[in-house]
Amino acid sequence: MAQEAQENGTKKKPNRVLPIILGTILLAGIIFGIKEYIYYGKHVDTDDAQIDGNISPVVARVGGYVDSIYFEENTHVNRDQVLVKIDDRDYKVKLEQAEAAVTGASANINVGQSQIFANAANSSSAKAQVESAAARLDKTNKDYQRYANLVKDGSITQQQFDQAKADLEVAQANYRASQDQYKAAQEQVGATKNQLNVTHTGVSQRQVDVDYAKLQLTYTVVKSPASGITSKKNVQVGQLVQAGQTLFSIVNDNSIYITANFKETQLDKIRDGQKVNIEVDAYPDLKLQGSVYNFSPATGAKFSLLPPDNATGNYVKVVQRIPVKIKINGSKEDIDKLRPGMSVSVSVIVKE
Repeated sequence: MAQEAQENGTKKKPNRVLPIILGTILLAGIIFGIKEYIYYGKHVDTDDAQIDGNISPVVARVGGYVDSIYFEENTHVNRDQVLVKIDDRDYKVKLEQAEAAVTGASANINVGQSQIFANAANSSSAKAQVESAAARLDKTNKDYQRYANLVKDGSITQQQFDQAKADLEVAQANYRASQDQYKAAQEQVGATKNQLNVTHTGVSQRQVDVDYAKLQLTYTVVKSPASGITSKKNVQVGQLVQAGQTLFSIVNDNSIYITANFKETQLDKIRDGQKVNIEVDAYPDLKLQGSVYNFSPATGAKFSLLPPDNATGNYVKVVQRIPVKIKINGSKEDIDKLRPGMSVSVSVIVKE
């Protein structure tokens, strides 16, 4: 009996461990909930974000065989540094042909000027002939008038009068012919001048061909459009490249930023210039600061290859995301670690 009473007394002892555990969990949950409430009242977070940067594709502007390459992939290059040289012999020949065409056209100008001088001399000679013919016409006309008066009183014979009349008609014909010759000579001078103008235009066109050939020749030397790190090298010595072909790309220096895709329901509190805390997945211990720079004018879905069309009848409401550009504030050493495409998490401080 005593042993049974002792066992019953042991069973009736209250279990105090479980309430303590439950209380501790409840208290931790309340503290955690309060902290989260306070945190999210001052921050807007997203892990749908990545590093971006300005990437300049380097494109061949003329076709040809690659003669030399002066860089290695994933190395730093400076702006205007020569990176690739295309065989330029064909372009040099084209330049020489264009320059020869200019020389020939310029020679035609000298010929045209000589023709103008010759035609001007012919015009002066024709003008002198007109003046001479006019003087002869004036003399024969006066002789005819005198013979006309003399023949009336019989002082001269009819034959002499007829001869004076014939001389007058010949003088008139010569005068008209000399006038026509003078007019033709003047027109020839004008035509030669017009032809010289055409020749000048031809020289200008040939000079344009020379300038274009020189420009094409300069394109055989491919220079870096910006300072940065080369990537996606797609060219080898001896390779035949075409105009418009991408040879490689350059990730520009000092162009790294973050594109964070926030839900449309999160944008109400985000403003330009707000501070941002940045965590990089590749460098968990690296803590960076930034600031909101600007907002995309449309959702990411609108820029997709097949944007959604809600008018098709199968509408399902989906929360859209808006890309937000964030500038990174940090030391050059820290920023140099970042690469476009890296995943990051950002937290915008909406309340201090």
